[in-house]
Amino acid sequence: MTNVPAGAPAAGSPGTSLFDRLPSWVYYAMLFGCTLLWGSSFFVVKDVTEAVSPATLVGIRFTIAAVLVLAFFFKRVTGHADAATVRAGLAMGAAYFLAYWAQTVGITDTTPGKNAFLTATYCAIVPFLYWFVARRRPSRLNIVCAALCLVGVGLVSLDGDLSMRTGDVLTLVGAVFFAAQIALMGKYAGGKDVMALTFWQFAVTGVASLVAGAATEPALDPEVLLAPSMLAQVAYLTFFVAFLACLMQNVGQTHVPPAQASLILCLESVFGVLFSVVFYGETLAPRVLLGFVVIFIAIVSSEVLATKEFKWPKRKTTSS
Repeated sequence: MTNVPAGAPAAGSPGTSLFDRLPSWVYYAMLFGCTLLWGSSFFVVKDVTEAVSPATLVGIRFTIAAVLVLAFFFKRVTGHADAATVRAGLAMGAAYFLAYWAQTVGITDTTPGKNAFLTATYCAIVPFLYWFVARRRPSRLNIVCAALCLVGVGLVSLDGDLSMRTGDVLTLVGAVFFAAQIALMGKYAGGKDVMALTFWQFAVTGVASLVAGAATEPALDPEVLLAPSMLAQVAYLTFFVAFLACLMQNVGQTHVPPAQASLILCLESVFGVLFSVVFYGETLAPRVLLGFVVIFIAIVSSEVLATKEFKWPKRKTTSS
């Protein structure tokens, strides 16, 4: 899931000479790689939530991911632990927690493909939430993209009686909070170290999810989690989808032009559907497939074209 607004630079580069000396094609491969990892996560999460409650799963994933970020980037996290960075990370983490909680609960009542595309509507929502937090008006093209997204959502989610499944509604709620997290980053994260922000964001998401799980969900049976297949899936979602994909995104986006990076990252929802069809056995009705196409057109337009009119604030990159 993208953490940086389309058309805006990352809040900070990983700042090591190794990452800065790689061939240019490697940075594109990193973005494709993290998009593939994100796309693959939807059907895996759908499978895992059959045995592990949603908030507990999110808590386990992001608590461990926060520990990994701290272990690999200890000097950067502790060296940028100023009050402004911590406050920004906490605010973004609160939105991230609500987004992942709603999305993961939502996937229990919808298909992985629908969950992927409905989540991706956050791209069209971001300019409107950024208007709220920063008083920066969205463009006419942003409005057109949002209208297209609504048409696509209707095609994907509305039943014959114009009702929507609870899972689809919760997924859209998650998309709003993903957009809120990005809008908060656009307003507050300028000039701050991206890995320090990521640590606080992951830590808040993990701890808040564990608390929510303890308060609202049945206690997790350790034997269920320690089963080899379940342990492998949770480890995949934690190390590869959360930690490694985040690292590849942070590196790739600082070395690939914003429009091209945004276009590559738009493929997350497409890969989500492809993985769901191949590995989960999801079938796509013509109306739902048309809705996916409409949403994808809106996402690409919002990420690549609308950013020419809607300008994110310029931000300094930091390194250590």
